[in-house]
Amino acid sequence: MATSPSSSVQAARRALAARLGELMRDAGLKGGELSARCGWHAAKTSRILNAHIAPSDSDIRAWCRACGADDQAADLVASNRAADSLYVEWRRITRSGLRQAQEARVPLYVRTRHFRAYSSRVVPGALQTREYAGALLRTVADVRQTPDDVAQAVEARLARSSVVFEGGRRFVAVIEESVLRYRIGNDEVMAGQLGHLLGAMSMPSVSLGIIPFTAARHMWPTETFNIFDDRQAGVELLSAQVTVTAPSDLALYAQAFSRFAALAVHGGAARALITSAISDLG
Repeated sequence: MATSPSSSVQAARRALAARLGELMRDAGLKGGELSARCGWHAAKTSRILNAHIAPSDSDIRAWCRACGADDQAADLVASNRAADSLYVEWRRITRSGLRQAQEARVPLYVRTRHFRAYSSRVVPGALQTREYAGALLRTVADVRQTPDDVAQAVEARLARSSVVFEGGRRFVAVIEESVLRYRIGNDEVMAGQLGHLLGAMSMPSVSLGIIPFTAARHMWPTETFNIFDDRQAGVELLSAQVTVTAPSDLALYAQAFSRFAALAVHGGAARALITSAISDLG
């Protein structure tokens, strides 16, 4: 099992490795002795202890058995699986279609009171129209070759998004001007979506900032990310969904969002950018 590039995942792996090391030391074992009891090469033990590889569930059970700590196995396996969930390839998430991926995040949305969203590519999900979401998810399904449940996925996305505007929640979004210009769907779809953004800006719970092409950058455009309260961030890579929970990583994304917000225009200036994009649709 390969390690993930996410530092949040690595932090979880290091914590697990530390617990396994404690079990080994508590049992009075050296690395070579534990390896012999588990029936694998000593180099594997070293790589697990240094968090260079992620142990499988069976590896953890064998380790605990070798240390006379079978009662610890279930908890450690659960920790191992939790680390796995921090970096999940889209092909795993969407293997049965796109609807389940939308519904899986509803509990997170229900728990969250303050949403922050940055996007350099598409309109944030909570602000998407039905038609825009449909055009986008049809493209996603085509690129990722998922089962065709786009219609159901759109309904699930709209239902999930409705949670954002309930119960006194706050939604703060910053998008690049490019988002207004990228054609997702036809001109009619884009005109409807841009008009919807103008309407959303009048909602008391919504703040929408747009970074103009002409902004003097002190922060480069990055991958799309969302911050849920101060508990976690979700980062959307082409190949995977990354959940960020390590405090240092969360602080970095919060700082990046603040920089993006400082670059953005709001109110009348943001409306002018949207209106200009609508006019250019032809």
